[in-house]
Amino acid sequence: MNWIILIIAGLFEVGFTTSLGKAKTTVGMESIWWYVSFAICLTVSMVLLIRATQTLPLGTAYAVWTGIGAVGTVLIGILFFKEPATLWRLIFITTLIGSIVGLKAVSPH
Repeated sequence: MNWIILIIAGLFEVGFTTSLGKAKTTVGMESIWWYVSFAICLTVSMVLLIRATQTLPLGTAYAVWTGIGAVGTVLIGILFFKEPATLWRLIFITTLIGSIVGLKAVSPH
């Protein structure tokens, strides 16, 4: 169950980075709502990360959490913020995904 909580925490990390990106591109009230979304996603992500690390190894949980956030944020950047999808970026994202899966596979829990 804590692995599921950790994955959800990683998805909320993607939510707070996406909200931050959207807040930069908007003005006025719309920008404020994106900052509110940022704060909510950040809080939920941290609370879930704390919960997951109560039983999962801290180093593994943190690496998986940041990996999910990094992969998700890069993919959101490519899909929605028109960031480049170069061959090297895709290769390194693929190796990062492999590393996350590998950490999960060798984790004692």
